[in-house]
Amino acid sequence: MKFRVFILLFSILVLIPLGHAQEKAHERSNWEKYFSEFNAKGTIVVADERANVRSTSVYDEARAQQRYSPASTFKIPHTLFALDAGAVRDEFQIFQWDGVKRSFAGHNQNQDLRSAMRTSAIWVYQLFAKEIGVDKAQSYLKKINYGNADPTTKSGDYWVDGNLAISAHEQISFLKSLYRNELPFRVEHQRLVKDIMIVEARRDWILRAKTGWEGRMGWWVGWVEWPTGPVFFALNIDTPNRMADLHKREAIVRAILQSIAALPPN
Repeated sequence: MKFRVFILLFSILVLIPLGHAQEKAHERSNWEKYFSEFNAKGTIVVADERANVRSTSVYDEARAQQRYSPASTFKIPHTLFALDAGAVRDEFQIFQWDGVKRSFAGHNQNQDLRSAMRTSAIWVYQLFAKEIGVDKAQSYLKKINYGNADPTTKSGDYWVDGNLAISAHEQISFLKSLYRNELPFRVEHQRLVKDIMIVEARRDWILRAKTGWEGRMGWWVGWVEWPTGPVFFALNIDTPNRMADLHKREAIVRAILQSIAALPPN
């Protein structure tokens, strides 16, 4: 209980109003070494809004502007859609497992919003998508200016196998709006989504993030909150070795954030 109160107070204290002007991204060619270390091809955008820094850096600007399937990073806005549409009441509502055995053990159990986000339980979000519907989903996507705002698909889930696509730069823009509670949703819903995004927290900082994997490429997006301001990040990499490549997403981001003192050393 004390930890949750600390998280709430810390979040309020670091939520410093900031302008919307886009910082010109500085190409960081030296970050290539972090991708090479893990034999990975990809891009990362880092928007550092700490009071003493205020800069945007990118590795591979061309790729950072290219749109890809958001995969499970879409669970961030999708949760907001579900809360607004009434597909889920709150973080305590239980979704009964349907008994279908899926490849990830964490999916084969009852879920609530927190566990569904943590384990990336796709079947819960399939329920949300069915209840929300394509037309309403498209309306939400346009309202938040999310990528190409196209929730159509010939088969499979539109955020993985369909036409929905978003760039690393666009991920950053969306995350900034969520951080500031500026999305067109109830503030309490935005705060709840940010709460269930917490990956790690220490006395001076909080890491909120979400992974995504489309099969051929993967994401890790989020931000680190410091008392002086947030540091946003959006990485995507190719995953030719599929699951064997997935650990590289977090490893590369952590190495880069540590290099700019946005995360402490391990």
